Amino acid sequence: MTSKVNSKGLHPKFFVTSQLIFNVLIACLGAIIGLELVTRIGITPNTSIIGALVAIIISYIPFKCLSRFKRLENQTLVQTTISGASFSAANGLLLPIAIPFLMGQQDMLIPMLVGASLAVITDASILYFSFDSKLFSARNAWPPGFATAEALKAAAGKGKSAVLLVFGMIGGAVGKSFGIPTEMLGIAWISNIFALSALGIGLLLRGYSDSLFGVDINSLYIPHGIMIGAGLVALCQIIKLVKNGSSSEDGDHRPTRSALQMKKALGTGFTVYLTVALSLALVTGIYTDMSIGMLILWVVFAAFAAIASEMIVGIAAMHSGWFPAFATGLIFLVLGMLIGFPNEAIGVLVAFTVATGPAFADMAYDLKAGWVIRGESESKEYELEGRKQQYFAELFSFGVAILIVAFVHQFYFDQNLVPPVARVYVATIEAGADANIAKMLALWALVGAAIQLLGGISRQIGVLLATGLLILSPKAGIMIFVGLSIRFIVGRILGEDGKKHLYVLGAGAISGSALYSFFTSTLKLGSK
Repeated sequence: MTSKVNSKGLHPKFFVTSQLIFNVLIACLGAIIGLELVTRIGITPNTSIIGALVAIIISYIPFKCLSRFKRLENQTLVQTTISGASFSAANGLLLPIAIPFLMGQQDMLIPMLVGASLAVITDASILYFSFDSKLFSARNAWPPGFATAEALKAAAGKGKSAVLLVFGMIGGAVGKSFGIPTEMLGIAWISNIFALSALGIGLLLRGYSDSLFGVDINSLYIPHGIMIGAGLVALCQIIKLVKNGSSSEDGDHRPTRSALQMKKALGTGFTVYLTVALSLALVTGIYTDMSIGMLILWVVFAAFAAIASEMIVGIAAMHSGWFPAFATGLIFLVLGMLIGFPNEAIGVLVAFTVATGPAFADMAYDLKAGWVIRGESESKEYELEGRKQQYFAELFSFGVAILIVAFVHQFYFDQNLVPPVARVYVATIEAGADANIAKMLALWALVGAAIQLLGGISRQIGVLLATGLLILSPKAGIMIFVGLSIRFIVGRILGEDGKKHLYVLGAGAISGSALYSFFTSTLKLGSK
């Protein structure tokens, strides 16, 4: 294989013998952060920007062995390692195995951990071979990834951009301290206007549904139905796009991944999911409660749910910076109940489904950050080599996270420390479903499908509207429209230069908000 060289020289490698212990420590740090936050606080904040902060700090340590981290590409590998470990440990591994634990199925924990591990690795691999394709273009927003790159660049370059970034970070942190979701300002300044408007409308409708309609629309399964319809149409749009196999250009930018590469990634991923789902059914023993026909249906549905979940989550993350992993898991859980799968089979189904999605979105943020740092595909060879090194960092962090979760999960469970979301899933399974729920889902699925068709694949307004409807945060909806209004005014008055300033300020707002959330959560942990 030839070396990848451009004006910047060789791209740094992730696997360097002298840095192996350092890489292990960084991945362990990320995994521990993710596990502590998801069990004790119930959230996993944007660790991409946390990883960037750690990388920046390391670059200032005057040790010769750490001098290589002054280079932005190496800092990108550090933040990829931390963020990959934290999201995989918390959302991709501990959350799935907490579901059978809460259902009293202790013998399923290890098989479920193995299945979730394979799902996480497959999830990230599909994204790796799909990133910067026609569907998942590197030029799309991916707001947390963009914010991470701007933070790294500003810290290295100083100057006007650094000042704007710092102001944005201060504003983001101060607003967050008053309970204002200031990260949505930054996301509104960076992301697709149509997608963000749909998200904002959904957030407002859900937040004020009691006042507007006299009922919580979530209790009527309206958001779930809309997401099902929009999600199915989005999947059909994806399949059509991949099948057509046409190339895409965005100005001077040509995707580095072809439709054929994405088609192979999706096909291979689906095959792996089928194999893992079948193995889970056999090893966990859930097959004993199902007929052969029901078992085949369960395996196919589980594989479909896994790949559908990551596609929906990926699209939402690309446009809005938010990914509805919890919501998509809940949707397939309800569908599984309506089909009539036994409770134990539904538990394994939702555990397998929620293992996919978070790793897909998180790795996309990391690759977006790397893409910006590497010059936005100025050199295709350099970009692909850098992306491969980030993939290695991601897989390495998964390996560390898997080992840590395997050793410590029982410690958490013995103290009844589980992700709160897992309790919601189990409570839903135990509550069961009925014909009225099925009717509501079918009715609103038609609405969601129509909205998604209206917006088309490039705007994704159906999926983003459903995402907003599934999240109870009206303040976030208000901030989206405040941000879009500012974006419009600045664009009219200052033109393109004003928009560029907003990009940097927006990156700062996202970063400041994420850092505040992280450190306040950590302080709460320390006080317990």
